[in-house]
Amino acid sequence: MIFPWLKIWRPAAYQGQNKKGNYFEGWFFKVVDAAQRNVFAFIPGIFIGKDPGESQAFIQVLDGIRNQSTYHRFPASDFRASTRELDILIGPNRFRGDFLELDIESPERTIRGRLEFGRLNPWPIKLFSPGIMGWYSFVPKMECYHGVLSFDHDIQGSISVNNRSLSFEGGKGYIEKDWGTSFPSAYVWVQSNHFEQPGISIVASVAKIPWRASSFRGFIIGLWMRGRLKRFATYTGAVLDFCRIGDTDVHIQVHDKNHLLDIKAERTEGSLLHAPYDFQMLEKVRETLSSRAHLKLAHLHNGIQEVVFQGTGQHAGLDVNGNVEEISR
Repeated sequence: MIFPWLKIWRPAAYQGQNKKGNYFEGWFFKVVDAAQRNVFAFIPGIFIGKDPGESQAFIQVLDGIRNQSTYHRFPASDFRASTRELDILIGPNRFRGDFLELDIESPERTIRGRLEFGRLNPWPIKLFSPGIMGWYSFVPKMECYHGVLSFDHDIQGSISVNNRSLSFEGGKGYIEKDWGTSFPSAYVWVQSNHFEQPGISIVASVAKIPWRASSFRGFIIGLWMRGRLKRFATYTGAVLDFCRIGDTDVHIQVHDKNHLLDIKAERTEGSLLHAPYDFQMLEKVRETLSSRAHLKLAHLHNGIQEVVFQGTGQHAGLDVNGNVEEISR
């Protein structure tokens, strides 16, 4: 057991201890094999409903190449998680910071195997900025909190999917999580760590954030470049120049006093996932793992832009959900 307030500095750990109702917590493990022929996201989590009968543990599986998703429901009593570190058990399945073990059998999909992870590269944890949320981590009763647990890490091992053996030796992974009461009513999310140059990873989100009796358009972007993080966020004083959400792409541009970052993600066909809305787990979020994210980072000096990085991220995750007119401008 750990004092509840200390968990702020441990975003990977379970945050929902002693929650009574209308609460969710989910982790997102993305894995890509070395040949980039198999791309999966495994999403374990817990939903605690106001009605105990609605409470459930779950593992969602998204096959990004075949564009197929399955939702595997478990009794809430099958869920156990550490309040100190990344360690989740759902029935015979286990998800940790150094490995995951899968033992899922259903009419839709059977998955078994173990994948081991190399050293994780999380969003840095600082005293007054404990992760991607920055000082917003200290704000109580926010609708949704977020954590980036590893921008990029190596994978070893293999899994069997419907009796088809898939090797992930030499592959790459990414891990993040969300927790709170509901997903935002409108948001866009982009992620990739498969650029031409190694050691590059991007995660970006723009969302409608409820705030007291009103709301605002908030954004958080982290660009991981060879072990260093460049942050653009509402709480860092960066400026969101625009967020344009069209039928074929999403275009986001931000800047601060030193840099300008331009992101254009291609919209591709996605698959439906369950997410917490209206006190229920609803099949409502359409996500793809087959987008491409085009990035340009430029240094600003006396009104002149000097491009310091430009590249395209493959197998990009992309969510565009809700009333996006509220955040697209």
